[in-house]
Amino acid sequence: MFEVRIHGRGGQGVVTAAEMLALAAFDEGRYAQAFPSFGSERMGAPVVSFCRIDDREIRLREPVMEPDALIVQDPTLLHQVDVFGGCKPDGFILINTARTFDELGLGGFVKDFRHERLLTVPASDLAREHTGRPVANAALLGGFAALSGLISLDAVVSAIRERFNGNVAEGNVAAAMAAYAWVADELRELNSVASG
Repeated sequence: MFEVRIHGRGGQGVVTAAEMLALAAFDEGRYAQAFPSFGSERMGAPVVSFCRIDDREIRLREPVMEPDALIVQDPTLLHQVDVFGGCKPDGFILINTARTFDELGLGGFVKDFRHERLLTVPASDLAREHTGRPVANAALLGGFAALSGLISLDAVVSAIRERFNGNVAEGNVAAAMAAYAWVADELRELNSVASG
């Protein structure tokens, strides 16, 4: 089973991100579940959403405590909430920012992690460019598809189009594709540096 935890704030589409990720996995023939966990239901409050993906029926219902992947939609949470709690050293971490892990003050923390699984992507900027709003959830799913290989970009696009309609869907599809390309380019650069 592959478990994902998504951190963000109320109003940023954190719950929708987990639902679309589960839908993308389901569209590829796997079992999936998505559910949120939040305290006060107000804009800006920290929100956590979870997604599980497996080839067999999923019977677990508790929160994801040891995620295989973390997606951080709001980097202001990095030093306010324990977003990395339980994250495995071989896990995937994708953060919505144009800054590096070192610039975020996380270089020492992630030194024992697999660096090819740690990336940042300016998902809010890409979302604003393609949708007119800085809601990064769809862009982050595109980036996550490129980083993890867990789901295909086609499945992400299909899930976005199932969740949204018209211009909203197409703008989010464009943002997801741009983030996918961004992350794929970053991975190629990392691999060329590692092999060079």
